Amino acid sequence: MTITVIFIIAVALAFDFFNGFHDAANSIATVVSTRVLTPKQAVAWAAFWNFAAFAIFGTAVAATISKVVQPGVLNNAAIFAGLFGAITWDIITWFLGLPTSSSHALVGGMAGAAVALSGWTSLVAAEFQKIAVFIVLSPLLGFLLAFTIMTGIYWLFHRYRKVEKLNRGFRRAQLFSAALFSLGHGANDAQKTMGIILALLIANHRLPLDASVPLWVVLAAHSAIGLGTLFGGWRIVHTMGTKITKVQPVGGFSAETAAAAAIMLATLGGVPVSTTHTITGAIIGTGTTQRLSAVRWGIAGRVVWAWVLTIPGAFAVSYCAETLLKGVTK
Repeated sequence: MTITVIFIIAVALAFDFFNGFHDAANSIATVVSTRVLTPKQAVAWAAFWNFAAFAIFGTAVAATISKVVQPGVLNNAAIFAGLFGAITWDIITWFLGLPTSSSHALVGGMAGAAVALSGWTSLVAAEFQKIAVFIVLSPLLGFLLAFTIMTGIYWLFHRYRKVEKLNRGFRRAQLFSAALFSLGHGANDAQKTMGIILALLIANHRLPLDASVPLWVVLAAHSAIGLGTLFGGWRIVHTMGTKITKVQPVGGFSAETAAAAAIMLATLGGVPVSTTHTITGAIIGTGTTQRLSAVRWGIAGRVVWAWVLTIPGAFAVSYCAETLLKGVTK
């Protein structure tokens, strides 16, 4: 394996690490905001389940990511440019405290690099359509499931008067729901990095075109995202856990359970979805069961705009990076 390939694998794992760092808030915001766990306990809990996901889920999402660009189009420089664009966009949105999608940043980054290298025909339209559909469906599904779960809980316990005892019960239940969400997060998001490394190994003739993801890549990707989660992303925790809507233990449980279910279904189907979009939709779903004014729609609107801009933003950064690299290497 050449030094160039090893370097790009390291960059891919760095993206995976930052993905965990950037998306740590998705797993722990509600647990921290409802004081079920301290921030340090929460990130350790989430990181463990991020890593454990490798033993439960396959690599269908990785296969999808590796096919976003036509086989044989990408070279080492383009893959590096795609990762550079995704990481740069993640850093920008982390600095601004916006919970955008690392997944869509990666897709936008790889697309921008591929187009700069070989034009629009280098993209596989069917794979992009699948991802585009779930940009809308994942937060909507999270919203509907959370709203349904929250409404069902209210209906079951509407005559129960021991509110504090009920809250204690749902605080404990959040340990389970947070673990489920972290499991889904690790399964879906770590596979995206696996897909990039798989494409890199195929491009360098280290693996055949129809190869599956090697075990060492699986373990490396899950380790990187777990370590990233351990370091957390406290700016985004504040947005997710307190600014969109005030989250109570029952709401945290409902949001995490709903988002986990949606993400796991997508993962089993090989669809790369945004864990950020899904949990944000679920948090809004729990808020609207109280009243529409319980959701701070101005903050939610900023988040939506960040989502809309993610793919084109990462695309533009990677396009410029690949154009510069082509000019340097000529």
